[in-house]
Amino acid sequence: MTRKNASLSLSKTIDRDADVVILGLTAVGGQPTLVGAIGDLEKSYHKAYSTPLRTLALTHGASTTLETAVVLPPTSVRVVVVGLGDADVTAEQLRRAVGAAVRTAMQLPGAEGLKVAVSLELAAPDLIRAAAEGALLGAYEPEVFTSKQDKPKVSTVDVVAAGRGDAREAIDEARVVAEAVCQARDWTNTPPNLLTPALFAEAAKHSLRDQRVSIDVLDEKALEKGGYGGILAVGGGSANRPRLVRMQYAPRGATFHLALVGKGITFDSGGLDIKPAGQMAGMKYDMSGAAAVIAAMQAIAGLGLKIKVTAYAAMAENMPSGTSYRSGDVMTMFDGQTVENYNTDAEGRLVMADAIARAALDEPQLIVDVATLTGACMVALGMRVGGLMASDDVTADRLLDAAEAGGEEFWQLPITEEIRSQLDSSVADMRSGGKNRFGGALAAGAFLHRFVPEKIAWGHLDIAGPANNEDSAFGCTPKGGTGVAVRTLVALARQLSS
Repeated sequence: MTRKNASLSLSKTIDRDADVVILGLTAVGGQPTLVGAIGDLEKSYHKAYSTPLRTLALTHGASTTLETAVVLPPTSVRVVVVGLGDADVTAEQLRRAVGAAVRTAMQLPGAEGLKVAVSLELAAPDLIRAAAEGALLGAYEPEVFTSKQDKPKVSTVDVVAAGRGDAREAIDEARVVAEAVCQARDWTNTPPNLLTPALFAEAAKHSLRDQRVSIDVLDEKALEKGGYGGILAVGGGSANRPRLVRMQYAPRGATFHLALVGKGITFDSGGLDIKPAGQMAGMKYDMSGAAAVIAAMQAIAGLGLKIKVTAYAAMAENMPSGTSYRSGDVMTMFDGQTVENYNTDAEGRLVMADAIARAALDEPQLIVDVATLTGACMVALGMRVGGLMASDDVTADRLLDAAEAGGEEFWQLPITEEIRSQLDSSVADMRSGGKNRFGGALAAGAFLHRFVPEKIAWGHLDIAGPANNEDSAFGCTPKGGTGVAVRTLVALARQLSS
């Protein structure tokens, strides 16, 4: 990967070298109020246009509506005014608004290497962190695989806020988290021929090389020796052999042990139950769960959180060939349970089941798995909301709180006894899916739960919808890979470490 993130800094005032200044417009007492026009900015605009900056912004279409961004006429600096909503702006509103403003700045003619100042009169550390995250995530540009590489449109982001220690800490945290999200986006955007299971495993090792994280990679021989029947079955049809990556971060003084498991299907053709051609092009995104888990490990270790985290990324390529597994096959999984396969295009749950069963041997207090698992979840919740299932409501609430803190949307779904009964098999311990097409997301969750020991809490995040944004960019979310779940996992680790 050659793409570089914009650098991030903290200043007490707007730097005179800034190319673009981001200001906010918020509603106070029903009246639009301009936020952040400090220093000589107001004077320079009044001198150039003989009108107050707020009036100029309103006449050019500025609005308090969240994420609405307009560019004002130029002076020595360009100004982008973005709507913040009402005065009680939340952290996620700031992420979205600043991200939208930065993307607007990137559309300016000749935008290249811009120095962007974010001036919103922020003081609370959580709001400073959110604004900085939003700016870096909004500045993200996917790597292009061409012979000519363009220079990044944004080179520097400078957040204007009081420079106390907690503000600087907030900036440092924002940098670590945003870089992790961008790393996950990079991986999910990579063409599948350039990110096979073996290459993905090497990329994981490379990303964690400077962190206090131990990492082991199990190749196909180790997987066969260990009895990973699900991973081997799914990867058996491809010339690119599967991998299981195990990562552990264990700082001194940690009292909570969290396990993370990510689905890393680097390309999903559907196997012998092959997908229609129109549904196959986006299947490079089927490794988004593994990307999120590895990137979250990078951030958790980079932040130095006092929590033990063991993570697994199950990597395979699901391809049709003479060595492919079949519908109707019975597989023996890592924990010894047998599974009657019902569809080779329901491969993710098989690799995840092996990885979850292996994670359980580490005896964590909580296992959270992340996967682009089911199209059924997309039907239920759309493209921007992920599904959440859990062993109990306390665990579900923990994950929902973490998602809210991270600024990501998940919705809890049930696992009913009727859905569990659909996994009954006459030839094996269980089927890998339900007996009809209804409740498919719930059946997949119920299947994964069968591999979690009763004494261990469990949560499942189905990110099939929000992992890939097929539409236009919005807020701090780009078109393409989104890096969803990284911020939720980091927020969860932060909460459990306190």
